[in-house]
Amino acid sequence: MANNNLTMVTEFILMGFTEHPKWKVPLFILFLSFYLVTLLGNVGMIVLIHVDIQLHTPMYFFLSHLSLLDACYSSVITPQILATLATNKTVISYSRCAAQFFSFTVCAGTECFLLAVMAYDRYVAISNPLLYTVAMNPRVCWTLVMGTYICGVSGGIIRTSCTFSLSFCEDNKINFFFCDFPPLLKLACSDTTNAEIILVFFANIVILVNALVILISYLLILKSILRMKSPGGRAKTFSTCASHLTAVALFYGTLTFMYIRSGSGTSLEEDKIVSVFYTVIIPMLNPLIYSLRNKDVKAAFRKVTDRFQVSLSA
Repeated sequence: MANNNLTMVTEFILMGFTEHPKWKVPLFILFLSFYLVTLLGNVGMIVLIHVDIQLHTPMYFFLSHLSLLDACYSSVITPQILATLATNKTVISYSRCAAQFFSFTVCAGTECFLLAVMAYDRYVAISNPLLYTVAMNPRVCWTLVMGTYICGVSGGIIRTSCTFSLSFCEDNKINFFFCDFPPLLKLACSDTTNAEIILVFFANIVILVNALVILISYLLILKSILRMKSPGGRAKTFSTCASHLTAVALFYGTLTFMYIRSGSGTSLEEDKIVSVFYTVIIPMLNPLIYSLRNKDVKAAFRKVTDRFQVSLSA
């Protein structure tokens, strides 16, 4: 009955990274640079894949959606970081906080499933190269991509419903830079046991199932590579998977560290550092990882820049 006398929260205050004024400007410039590079890299990758017919293959189709997700969920988080750094603290309404949480969860969850789909795509391409275009025809590709979005949205609905079914009373200061589950959990004034069990269990299942799909796919890819007689063919085949493996290791590594250990008594300061990696750094690195190690992307970029130079000189 005591809870009936408590004032329910209608808005939250995001405290951000630091309260020291001397760090505000350097951090603002740093995150602004990260965000601009992220947008330039991911939007550039999408445009490049769209305009170059040589990149109209299943692998680059999935990569374009990965770039779209990276651009979207970086845009959900980074502008909020910049606003908080610029104004010291940011007031965010209850509904806007829920919308931010939902948008971020959808993008991150969809990316989990998409990385698994991309691993499966590499397995089909390497194990059955002659049947690849038939097995991964446009209809199959769109079905797989739509499946990842449906899973991501479904997960977002479940996680948002569980989190914002909790009661938040009086204390509305979120010691974080966006509305995420761990800091919101610390503010809840109602029993969080059921919500925490559901959310952590759901996060673990999503991560583990997709990680298992990726692991099995790459074990089968490794088996196919070892069967190849040509050492050059083995090296070339493995190099096509190296970028994806790097992206998977970065994304799943930080996400696992953040959520599987959730509720283990870790501090929010540690959570902030880990969260920066998968909300800001990884979306910026993904287009660089795929472009710097990919001859097709480099060739497409050269063709586009050559066309642009020719049009300017005409």
